[in-house]
Amino acid sequence: MIRRLWLDTTAAEYARETLAFPGLRVLLRVDREVRDRYGVRSRETRYFASSLDAGRIAPSRFLQLVRDHWLVENSLHYVKDRWWDEDRHSCRRPGLARAFTTMMTAAQSVLRATSPEGPEGPVKPRADELAWNPRSAVRLITDLCW
Repeated sequence: MIRRLWLDTTAAEYARETLAFPGLRVLLRVDREVRDRYGVRSRETRYFASSLDAGRIAPSRFLQLVRDHWLVENSLHYVKDRWWDEDRHSCRRPGLARAFTTMMTAAQSVLRATSPEGPEGPVKPRADELAWNPRSAVRLITDLCW
């Protein structure tokens, strides 16, 4: 895998001042090239905005932060969207969307914490097991709360 990083403070200054993005200090572009096990090459480009000072942080640290971002994205948000279809839920009442998201995140945290395979174990089989056995789910929540 090859990653290339570009940092642009001039465009960030323009975006901060002209487009009203307060706190913006640097725009990042990360190009990634990967070869799969069959030798097929794929390329992708991703863009990021940051309030961090590019003069005080090493480029390798920016790349680490980008990798950490995708770690969260893949382990939390992907699961919530793919398995629980979170992106299709809409709430019109004020505060309801935040409460719903908080409950989904809490449910996922409970599933990870109580997984027989440990926190890195698969979440979906555990969720399916509890969905088919509501008494186990209630017992699990009761045991965690008391």
